[in-house]
Amino acid sequence: MQKDEVWRAIDTQRLRVAGLLEKLTDDEWRSPSLCDGWTVRDVAAHLTMQQTGLGGALRMAARSPGGMKRVIRCSACLRAAAPTEQMIAGIRGMVGSRKHNVGVTYRETLIDILVHGLDIAVPLDRPLEIPLDAAAVAADRVWSVVFPTFGYPFFPRKRLRGLRLTASDADWAAGEGAPVDGPMDAILLLLTGRVAALSRLSGDGVPALQTRLASTQEPG
Repeated sequence: MQKDEVWRAIDTQRLRVAGLLEKLTDDEWRSPSLCDGWTVRDVAAHLTMQQTGLGGALRMAARSPGGMKRVIRCSACLRAAAPTEQMIAGIRGMVGSRKHNVGVTYRETLIDILVHGLDIAVPLDRPLEIPLDAAAVAADRVWSVVFPTFGYPFFPRKRLRGLRLTASDADWAAGEGAPVDGPMDAILLLLTGRVAALSRLSGDGVPALQTRLASTQEPG
């Protein structure tokens, strides 16, 4: 996909996530997401913060010293105090913009909206369509990261060594070894450390994968 196509996919998914959030009950907003220790509301708040410039990032770091993970977590908690309607409007308000957070590329913006949308939808058993071609681009990006980078410490090549991952509904595969097959959204969740994807995967490599990830927490 070309850069403009990725941005259009981001726009589409932002609208889908905003539409999903509009349908949630108060109890669902308070429910746990796939991110360990994060509620659905916290994740939605984080999704409103995808255009943070250098100045904003420095202010966030000054308010919440202790590393990037803490900065992201504390900033989302503060934003989560905003009214529900304001957060939904904030996600919709980014549609059409080509601005992304300082320190990352548009590909990380794609990963955020795809994965965090699923972080909300999956535990609530709510349907959320994702664009398969864009999800494959996101998966390629996650798979390619081999050094620590701004908020993406997944290192799937290390965690999933010895496995051949293949999407059953998209033209995507990576790794070498015992086969692990599943839908593209489940593969993307697996790549980003979400063990909730395990139940939707099949293949000879799944038992070893289950053992390997048995003690893994969902990323926060």
